[in-house]
Amino acid sequence: MKKKQINRYRQSFTLIEIVVVIVILVTLMSIATPLYMNYVKKANVGAAKTQVQMLVQALDSYRLDVGSYPESDVGLQALVENPDDNEKWGGPYIKNVPKDPWGNEYVYVSPGEHGDFDLYSMGSDGQVGGTGDAADITNWVEESDSSR
Repeated sequence: MKKKQINRYRQSFTLIEIVVVIVILVTLMSIATPLYMNYVKKANVGAAKTQVQMLVQALDSYRLDVGSYPESDVGLQALVENPDDNEKWGGPYIKNVPKDPWGNEYVYVSPGEHGDFDLYSMGSDGQVGGTGDAADITNWVEESDSSR
């Protein structure tokens, strides 16, 4: 009976094969990472726009019940808790006041400069103003945003 001869020569990878695999992986990651980061930026902006719209709807419901929008000093917390035991208050209008996708509080000013109230996220930079990826997400339409 013949014993099967085992090819012991090819039991591990050579250094060149490992280096080639690493180079391929690094190349793929260098292509995929910027694409992923761009997707995350767009997703954060979309989430902020959706949250601003949700908060505007809750503020409109509050106004329909109470007769006016909450004052700036009370802020968005009036959507969760009855601030002054107003008997017309029909809330809670939302479960809790969310933070924007970058972890900052939404800014609420009533009366606002652009309407009955101004509601906005300061964007990824956490500063008022900004352009591009760091632009504020607002409940009003800026002159330069009319093309969107």
